[in-house]
This record gives sequence, C-alpha cells and structure tokens, in this order.
Amino acid sequence: MLRRLGWLAVLFVSAGVVLSAVEKKEESIASELVILIDPLENGERFLEEGEVRQAIEQRFGYRLEGRTIGSIDVERLERVLEEDPFILNADAYVGANNRVKVRIQQREPILRVMDNNRLNYYLDRTGAKMPPSPHFTAKVLVVTGNLPPYEPGFLERRRHSLKDAFLLAEMILEDEFLRALIEQLHFTNRGEIILAPMVGNQKIVFGKFERPEEKLLHLKAFYKEVLPRENWRKYSEINLQYEGQVVCKK
Repeated sequence: MLRRLGWLAVLFVSAGVVLSAVEKKEESIASELVILIDPLENGERFLEEGEVRQAIEQRFGYRLEGRTIGSIDVERLERVLEEDPFILNADAYVGANNRVKVRIQQREPILRVMDNNRLNYYLDRTGAKMPPSPHFTAKVLVVTGNLPPYEPGFLERRRHSLKDAFLLAEMILEDEFLRALIEQLHFTNRGEIILAPMVGNQKIVFGKFERPEEKLLHLKAFYKEVLPRENWRKYSEINLQYEGQVVCKK
C-alpha cells in the first residue's frame, strides 16, 4: 500500500513538472520566424521569403516574433499559407530557442496556358491553377488557342479541351525525347491539336486527342529514324492523324 502511494506521489509530481514546463514554454516569447522554401527541381522559386512574411503579417495582423509561443496557432499558420496558389504544402512548428520554423513546398508548374481569351496562367502537376510569377517565367510547355476557361474540376470532365492539353503535356513530359522535342501545343477552333517543335519549322498535326500514345510513338520513330536520313527542312508538315502511319508534306 505504501509503495503504491509512493508511486502515485511520484506520478503527480512528474505530471506537475511537465505541466509547469509546458506552461512556461507557452508563456515564453517567439524569438525568430525562419522560412525555408524548397526550390523546384530546376532550382527556381516562385516565392520569396519576404512575400511569405508579408502574407503572414497581413493574415494574422501582427508579426509572430515577440508573441508568446502559446498564442501562435501553427495549424492556422499552415492553413493560411496553403491558401496561396504557389504553395502545395506548408509545415510549421516551434523549434529550439523558440524559433518558429516554416518549411514550404512549392507547386510545380508543368503547363502554361495562354488562350484566345487572353487568359494567362500555369497548371501544376495536380491540375491546380497558378498565376504567373513576378519573379521568373517557368520553362514549361505552352498551350495556346481555343480553350475553355479553367474550372477546378476540369480533370473530372468526360470531354474537355483543357483536360486533353493537360494529359498530353503529362505524356510528353514523361518521355525524355519528346520533352526535348516539343515546346508548344495549339488548339484550333475545330478542336484539333498542332504541336510545335523546338528545332525546325515543321507543323506537327496531332489532330483530335485520340490514340495519343500511338501518335506520340509514331512521332518519335519518325524523328529518330526518318529525319536523320533526310534534310530537316524538307518537310513543312508532319501529320499524325491517320492510324498506323505518318503523312508528310514537303
């Protein structure tokens, strides 16, 4: 019985020490706000540290430095930052020396949309919309022409030109050869797709978004096997619309 009471006393004392330490920590002052922005694969950044600080101060109404640790809601801080169109994920926590640390994962653009309605924006790998950055222009595929306005659920639509552009861009980016070959997709008023190569002036007629894997396979074979034996300027048009063949125009 005495031993049990002794253990209970130890537990109560330990709990009191822990609670006292937690209360002391919460009443202590945040010494610094540290913002870490993970760069994209190419080393570029859409965001600058100063912009993130300014956004936090505007949303919270005050600087985090000098506030008590207990008054800083790190979960709210993460939610606020993830509302930014350039931020995919934000992780906030209080580290050593009462430093509030925020690590930011940027959204990675894969396609730039510049359509006939003069809309100009990026799509990231999840299909989310991103505005142009004032800091740099991402070197990604560009899609132009007759496209519908962006809507959040466009990837769930059965038929949608912007969805076709996004899926085609994904296929091109997955292939090292095609990624180095194609720089632009253009959608005509008839819903047909024209590809523009980085080298040469050929017009690559992709046609409707049908049998895309087959068409891209034929395009690769043509550039790898036929054009090396011919003059690159010999053909003005490469047509992939016809099943099982590539039709060229001089």
